[in-house]
Amino acid sequence: MPELLFQVVPVLFLLILGYTVGSLAERRHLKRLAVRERALEHIFVSDVRSLPSGCALQPCGLVDGEVVVASDYFKTFAANLKKMIGGELRTYDTLLQRARREALVRVKEAAHRMGANQVVNIRFATSNIGASGRRQMAAMVEMYAYGTAVYVPDAPTS
Repeated sequence: MPELLFQVVPVLFLLILGYTVGSLAERRHLKRLAVRERALEHIFVSDVRSLPSGCALQPCGLVDGEVVVASDYFKTFAANLKKMIGGELRTYDTLLQRARREALVRVKEAAHRMGANQVVNIRFATSNIGASGRRQMAAMVEMYAYGTAVYVPDAPTS
């Protein structure tokens, strides 16, 4: 019985530590992200390939943003349990949302540095990295966003 206790206690400790530290880090990142998003809300982003004909614009160039976000140990453990029975892995929803929002903010920051007020033809690409092997500690997702930064002189400001 004591041997089992020595095996269970470290796992429980890691789960509690992962949940606590992971939740704090996630909340802190989401707060910083919200501040950065508000500061850049004047930059319009669209997935259209080009602006309507006759629209005066000055192309600024390609902008991109890339981020890799890792899940905490608790979310990875919970997701592995959920995989046994199937269904949606809600524990990874915030992981993907954070990655997408962070990549988009980085695109807007790059456009702002170029003097652009819009990003057109925005695209997102994602990949799951670090998920191979039996002893995976945490899932990680890479989110890559890119588009064309333009300056439209007569663009409405929000």
